[in-house]
Amino acid sequence: MTERKLRLGFVGLGIMGAPMVRRLLSQGFDVTVWNLEPERAAEVTPHGAVWAESPAEVWAASDIQLLCVLHGAAVEACCFGDNGFVKAKGGADLVIDFSTVPPGKTVEIATRFKEAHGANWIDSPVSGGPGAAEDGGLTAMLGGDEADIERARPVLNALTQNATRMGPLGAGQATKTLNQAIVGVNFVMLAEMLALAKKSGIDASLLPAALAGGMADSVALKRIYTQMQAEDFDPPKAYARQMAKDLRAVSAYMEEKELSLPFIEHSISAYLEFAEGNEMKDAASISQFVAKRGSGAA
Repeated sequence: MTERKLRLGFVGLGIMGAPMVRRLLSQGFDVTVWNLEPERAAEVTPHGAVWAESPAEVWAASDIQLLCVLHGAAVEACCFGDNGFVKAKGGADLVIDFSTVPPGKTVEIATRFKEAHGANWIDSPVSGGPGAAEDGGLTAMLGGDEADIERARPVLNALTQNATRMGPLGAGQATKTLNQAIVGVNFVMLAEMLALAKKSGIDASLLPAALAGGMADSVALKRIYTQMQAEDFDPPKAYARQMAKDLRAVSAYMEEKELSLPFIEHSISAYLEFAEGNEMKDAASISQFVAKRGSGAA
């Protein structure tokens, strides 16, 4: 079997999953897909993806099974549900989970699945956004056995520009938790900085260019601040519910590690206040919430 003919299964055609599938198809992989909302199939089947009627059917048609779903409960449902992977005969023997799930939950699910179905597991949460998913520019944080990761390299090479093994199963998710702490803090900080920039009398749109190359420069400044400043929120690039879910996981992880980190805690609190009732808005639209709150508006 050549790399180009490796049969992949992909479950989860959301904001990240659909462009990841299109990228894999563009790189010559055969991809069979399923999603809880079947209408999302239209985003990938015209590009060559094959629709299956259940996760079990995807598993049976695949050599390696990929997942990119909302949370740990969704991963469990795909694995152990009525038409889940465990119901399949034959098919894949390795899971690459791109979802963001708490480290302990990942280890629990993967261990249970290994016992039930005999397959190995790589936790491979990703960062970079839909554009990077489409272009193969994602960053992946990996947990799992080295041999499994080497087997997965053709898939990872197609999707990522940086894929680092951080340790055994769960280490990728632990690293993603740290990543989301940094990202969440940046969303809140950039929203507050935009409010301050607008009050400062400068042209707020010039700030990323003005700070380029300096210590304040960052991908977040270039992309998220620019999106906030332009109020480019429709359609959403990422949902507030996803960021809120990840930040709750950061909070739980700090508690598990018995750490009090006030700066991160403040940012999480601020973001969760915004996300309440705004779950399906763009994650970066917290800038509008901060501007309204900062002006004293109700």
